[in-house]
This record gives sequence, C-alpha cells and structure tokens, in this order.
Amino acid sequence: MKKVIALVIAAAMMLSLATTAFAASEALIDPVADWGQYDEMVAQIKSETDMAKRTELMHAAEDVLMATYCVIPLYYYNDIFLQKDYVDGIFCNPFQTKFFMYATMSNGSDTLKLQLSSEPDYLDPALNSSVDGACLAANTFSGLYTYNAENKTVPACATGYEVSEDGLTYTVTLREGLLWSDGTPLTAADFEYSWKRAASPATAADYAYMFNGFDGYEAGDINVTAVDDVTLQFVLTAPCAYIEDLMAFPTFYPVQKAWVEEHATAEAPGAWCQEAGFPSNGAYVCTAWSHDTSMTYEKNPNWYDADKVTINKLEFMLSADDTAIFAAYNDGSIDFADSVPTDEIASLKDNPEFHIIDALGTYYAAFNCSSPLFEGKTVEQAAAMREAFSLLIDRDYICENVGQTGQIAANAYIPVGMADGNGGVFKTDIETGYYDPYAINNDYEGTVAKAIELLESAGYVFNDGMLSAETPINIEYLTNTSSGHVAVAESMQQDFAAIGINMTIQQEDWNVFLEDRKNGNFDFAREGWIADFNDPINMLEMWITESGNNDCQFGR
Repeated sequence: MKKVIALVIAAAMMLSLATTAFAASEALIDPVADWGQYDEMVAQIKSETDMAKRTELMHAAEDVLMATYCVIPLYYYNDIFLQKDYVDGIFCNPFQTKFFMYATMSNGSDTLKLQLSSEPDYLDPALNSSVDGACLAANTFSGLYTYNAENKTVPACATGYEVSEDGLTYTVTLREGLLWSDGTPLTAADFEYSWKRAASPATAADYAYMFNGFDGYEAGDINVTAVDDVTLQFVLTAPCAYIEDLMAFPTFYPVQKAWVEEHATAEAPGAWCQEAGFPSNGAYVCTAWSHDTSMTYEKNPNWYDADKVTINKLEFMLSADDTAIFAAYNDGSIDFADSVPTDEIASLKDNPEFHIIDALGTYYAAFNCSSPLFEGKTVEQAAAMREAFSLLIDRDYICENVGQTGQIAANAYIPVGMADGNGGVFKTDIETGYYDPYAINNDYEGTVAKAIELLESAGYVFNDGMLSAETPINIEYLTNTSSGHVAVAESMQQDFAAIGINMTIQQEDWNVFLEDRKNGNFDFAREGWIADFNDPINMLEMWITESGNNDCQFGR
C-alpha cells in the first residue's frame, strides 16, 4: 500500500506543475475502494514539517481529488448582504463569519433585526458545519481566540500562550474571572471537556477530524489537559501554522458540561441547545426561539467584553424566501439581510446599502461517487461521465447572470488567493487549474464534441449529437430553495439538455437538504465551501473518508 501511495503522490506532483493541461487518468484512483490512499496523503501533509514539501503535497492531493471529477467547481465566492445606513460596526472575515457584537445603530434603537438563514441545523458549536450556524456560534460563544475587524486572530477567552521548543506542546493562559451566561465560573476544564467531546466518535461531529493533528486522536483521547483553572495545555503530533485559527473556530468553543450532560442524549448529542435558554459564554444568549420563524438573542452581561456591546438585542428572521426577506428589508422590518433575490441584484449594485466583500471559498456541484448513476461503470468510465458534465456547464453564464457580483469562474477546488502555508500563495491566478472554465464559451462545438466523446467512452450512444433513447441519462440535482441556487441548477439543466441529458431539480428546506446531502441521499448536489481558515489543508482534509463533510462519500 505504501508503495502505491508513493507512486500516486509522485505522479500527482508531476501533474501539479502543469497549468490548464491535466491528464486526469494519471492521478485517478478509485474514489470508493482505494480512497485510503488519499487519506494517507492528507495524513502525510498533516505530519510534514518541511513547509515547501508540504505545499507540494497539497498540490498533489488536490490533483487526486480533481481527477475523480466528483467535485465540479463553478465559481469562487464573494459575499453579499444588505445593511441599513444607520447600522455600523458589523464585520465579516474571509470565511463569511459575521460578528454583530460591536455593531452600533444611529437611529436610536438598541435592537438589531437581522436575517441570516432559515431554521439553523445546529446551534451546538461542535455539531455545526454551516456558515449561518458559525455566525450564530461566533456571537453566542467565545473560543480561546477570535477574529478582529482586520481579520487577524486575537485573544478572546485566552490572554496568550507559550509553545515548547519542538512546536508541539502549547500552554494557554485564560483570562481571570471568566463566567458562563448563568453566572457560574468558566475554567480551563470546560475547554478540556468540550474539545474531547467534539473529537469523540460518540459525538459524531462533522469537524472531529480537525483534532486529528492532536496527540492521542487515533486512540480516541486527545492530549488536552486543564492544568489549573486558567491554564490549558495540549500536545500536537506536528507543528501547526494555523493553530490560532483552530482556537478561533466554533468546533473549539467551550460548552457547559453540566447543562450538556443533563439535556443531551446519545441519540441526539445536540439536544441541549435545541430550545432557547441554554448557557453560553459569548456576547449574546439565545432567549427565545420560535422554530422556523424567529430567534431572539440578548446581551450577555457576563461576557468578558460586555462593556463594549451597545446592541442589547438581536432579533433574527428565519426564512429562505428571498422575496419575503427583500420585502422585509425594504419595509424596515429588518436592518440586515444576508440573502438577496437574484433578479434584484442588478438594480442594487449602485446602492450604498448593498455590500460585496471578498470571501475565500468555492461554489461547486458534487457527485455522490456511489450513486446508482455509476453502477456498472469502471472507475475510468465514471470519471469520464463526470468530466463530461463539467465540460458542458456554462460557468460564465452562471457568474454573469446568476451571481452578478464579479464572481470568477473556477477551474480548481482550492480558490485563487489562498495562502500556501509557506509564506506564499497556493494559486496566484486562474490560469493555473484543471480545465478551461470558458471552453464552452470559446469553442462550443469542440467542447460539446469532447463531452460526447467522454460519454461514449462510458458506453453511451449518440445520434446526431443527441443522447440515444437506448442509453438515457436521468439524473436528479439536489439543492435548497434559495432563488440563486435554483437558478444555477436551471442553468446546468439547460446545458445538459443540449445533448439530451435529463436532469430534474429536487428542492428541499435547508436543514433537510443538509442532512440528505451529508448522508449521501443524492446523485448530484449543490455545494459550497467557505474556508474555515487560510490554508489549503482545510479544503483537502474535509474529503478524507471519516470526515463528516465528505458529502461525495469518498471511501464509503
């Protein structure tokens, strides 16, 4: 096995030096039976101490991922929202986490009315894996570190830390006098409990793999210890350049042991925060929750930085109806809207209340590698089918007519501009990638012919450029109900229909959609990944077999 892995890495490294020319077959492995090779690659990256070699290994891992054509990048993200001109002080990091605790309002109100999403899937910071859930967590809980308005990591519950000479042992000092929202003391023991809980297989956290760089992870007991009330010590297996980003990430937030163990169950570990009233340690506390309608958060006077919070209440509108959200914003029912109808974007571009900000992530579509669509196909034939779908997508149309805010068509999964972990940039421009994202625009006939050729290699029959009735392709695309996502689906549906592929669109409510996608109940699905921190490993390790974010079902 080790020899096979070495050969895969070597071949992929050679490919990573190429630009738009990419011989996928040379890096292709069976995404079901042989995915352990990818797992080993990621493990090697996580343990590599030579940062230049680590960067090369990450390029190689992306080559292997992209060779499957299960991940179909469409464009690189930016973030848009509407914010009233009397609101100031809200800030957002490149990972689309929005911080409301330092907001101010010049209209005399101390209540900020917002829309982030529909009913959240989880409020438990260990179980959440959605952007809206991360925003709620960041305003309700506080980790050891956080982000400031300049997108820099800064101490939160911690005051700082020391690192051993070998870069493996961290000793973190907490602030004195930390409290939970219910007034009980918050100590280093709360962090020890919470981190071990999040890493435990029994919790089944999607992000448990973020602890796989900790000593003891493989044995099921990560090496983190509360030395005393204000001292937390943890040990890694290799130096980690993004450790402060991890300490600022929701999965690493503390939860109150007594409350969790009283209200959670083995079957529902997140049940402790499925209703309002649970203790937290952030700027706000959830005090009311009318499911699928609204949530209310009130200022937590026990937060360590409470004297800087001037907004006493956050009122969230829970909705995925873009039209209703836009109407609520326009009539003054909400002050902040994180969702905008696609057909309104063009008219809003010159409106100073319409904000477009940079983000670090990729909007994509994904195939379930174990879908019945690929039954009876070889690994190469299944990859050829997926590559054909990718070629047929008019990404330029999606960017210009659906996104409409300057999105860049994507030709790789890891976005342009992401750091490489070695003082440089992983990809500096869109010229370096795995395919020409504008091929369908610049050479329509040639690109369609290539797609047909790939499908023919997988056993499909064509007559005069159209798929024959004797070898039909019927596929279902799963998406949530937001107008922009549906518009993307409809665009691809039309692209595929041009050669006779029949794609139906299945729309689901947000939390149902998340569960079906995570559990592999789809053929082809809407996806998007906003980076959790600025290092490519974040976008690579999510695809290891055990990851709760492995929607493609690699290795399963």
